[in-house]
Parts: sequence; C-alpha cells; structure tokens
Amino acid sequence: MPSDDDRPIGAPTTRARPDARTDRAELERARTARDRAIASLSDAFAHDALDVEEFERRVTVAHTSESSAEILALIADLPASTDAIARVPVALAPATSTTLSGQTEPETLYAIMGGIERRGAWTVPSRWRVIAMMGGAELDLREARFPAGVIDLEVKAVFGGVQIIVPPGLAVEVHGTAIMGGFQNLNRSPAHPDPDAPLLRVHGIAIMGGVNITMRLPGENDRAARRRQRIEHLDARRALRDDRRGQRALDRSRDDDR
Repeated sequence: MPSDDDRPIGAPTTRARPDARTDRAELERARTARDRAIASLSDAFAHDALDVEEFERRVTVAHTSESSAEILALIADLPASTDAIARVPVALAPATSTTLSGQTEPETLYAIMGGIERRGAWTVPSRWRVIAMMGGAELDLREARFPAGVIDLEVKAVFGGVQIIVPPGLAVEVHGTAIMGGFQNLNRSPAHPDPDAPLLRVHGIAIMGGVNITMRLPGENDRAARRRQRIEHLDARRALRDDRRGQRALDRSRDDDR
C-alpha cells in the first residue's frame, strides 16, 4: 500500500476524523456535571459553607471547564445534598417558531430619564438591546426562561446605568467599552459552548455611565447581597491589616538581628 509520501502533490491526505458522537457524549457529560456542580455550590453558598469569593471562583471554573471530572472535583469537599442536585439551575424557554426560525429584529428596552425593571418569570429574547440615557435599567434574570444557544444583548448606557443580575447556572460572556464610565467585563463561558445550553453574550458601550453584572442566588434580595459584600469587604480589610502587622513584625525582627 503506498504511503502518504508516495501520493502525488496536491492529493488529499486521509486523516482520522473525530467521532461526532464521542464529542457529543462528552458535551452531555460535561453539561450534566456542570448542572450538578452549580446546584451543589449554590446550596453550599446559601448555607454559608462557601464565602462569596470562593463561590464565584468555583462557579467560573464550572462554566469554563469542559472536563466532567474537573467540574465534579469542585464539589468533592462539600457535603452531599440531594435537594441541591435535583434543582435545575437555568429554565429553558419552550421551542417556539420564533426561537426556531431566528429573531430578525432585536427587542429594545428604553430607560430615558427614568427607570425600567424586568424581573420574575419572563422569557428572554434571543436578541435584544437596552438603552439607558440619563436613566437606569435593572434586568433580573434569576427566574427568567432562556432560549438555547447564544443570547445576544447589546447595552448602551449614556449618563445612566444598567444592572444585570444573573443566576449561577447561566454562562456569561461580556465585551464592553467604557468612556469616562465603567463596563464590567467578565468571561464565564466554556471555549466550546454547548449549543443546547443558553449563553448570555453582553456587549456595548458605557459613556459617563455604568454597566454592572452581578451573580446572585434565586430569592436573594438586595439587602442580603449588600450584607455579603460588606462582610467580604471587612474580611479583605482584616486580611490586609494582618498582612501589614506581620510585615512590620518581620521588619522589626530583621532589625534586631543586625
């Protein structure tokens, strides 16, 4: 049998093609492990077994990793909770003719010299935009239903602010530009997203305004979230103060040894 070196120049070379069924099976295993891990992490966070920083770190790893073993390792040190495992992190919207055929025009929300809110059980469109001019918009997605695949959200904040609250089970990808303002950029999505899982892709611009994306548990109100943030800030200050004390003690010890 002739080798590849004996083939005429320009002749196609036969290469082993990856088995699509194998790739699909691995994606399914990773998605199942991801749902289980995020549910368990949310349960542990709700019962104060994890602080907010560690919770967000593990959730980010769960979303970005494509290895089911690596994802399940995130909950190996947590107590088992069948209640947490049984919960579904993200609710999918039913497949309607709109979601199947594709949405041609994005749905637009305006907050001009005023404020708008979206919260509760509502269906998120696959393409939408939010424009806040001298106003504010709050989008609470924790109880929302999402279409499968990429959800494109364009945000424009001019002298205004947009706050987006996402559940732990939602993969998020943000690319924004800030001009004399703030646009929180984060990446919490796998390199090869599952086409059957929702992925919120946020992009846009903030001009003398702000776009903020926060992750909260379902049912966690603003007061509880602020309390957690305050505790996290105090813990960080204590850690910094302890580090400074340790450094001063080390400097004194070195001076005494001279």
